[in-house]
Amino acid sequence: MQNNAFDLNFLYQTYNLLVYNVALNYVQNVEDAEEITQDVFVKVNYSLKNFNQKSSLKTWIYRITVNQSLDFIKKKNSQKRFFIFGKRNENEYDYLNASSFEHPGIELEKKEEAELLFTTINTLPENQKTAFILSKIDGLSNPEVAEIMEISISAVESLVFRAKSSLKDKL
Repeated sequence: MQNNAFDLNFLYQTYNLLVYNVALNYVQNVEDAEEITQDVFVKVNYSLKNFNQKSSLKTWIYRITVNQSLDFIKKKNSQKRFFIFGKRNENEYDYLNASSFEHPGIELEKKEEAELLFTTINTLPENQKTAFILSKIDGLSNPEVAEIMEISISAVESLVFRAKSSLKDKL
């Protein structure tokens, strides 16, 4: 299959739910996950001609999604710091007081527990967080996680183990 044979509409129809769910697991907010999903497919559209097929298309899209999600979180955190120390404006109150946990896949009765879990997951170092989310929440195998993160399978196992240990300590 040639790079130019990929149809963006087909890719969107095939992978948009996967991208959205991965993003949602990172940000726990519907609007943010939708924004990340849009950003991922814009990036896929611009980068498709450079896709070298060393990995599967699904793995490549996963990698873009993880990177976009992490970049989104970093950008949002730096904006929050700017609001605290920088210029104040009319959007500050709305931004700082917006609901931080909104995950439609979680039943209302379990929402508090899930919010605590995701809040704690968000305190993990980036690589542990990514390995844990891909492995334990998205249900990917260690070889799949290793390919997405571009690390060895033993490194994935170690990251997941450390993430689980840290979560046990914190919870």
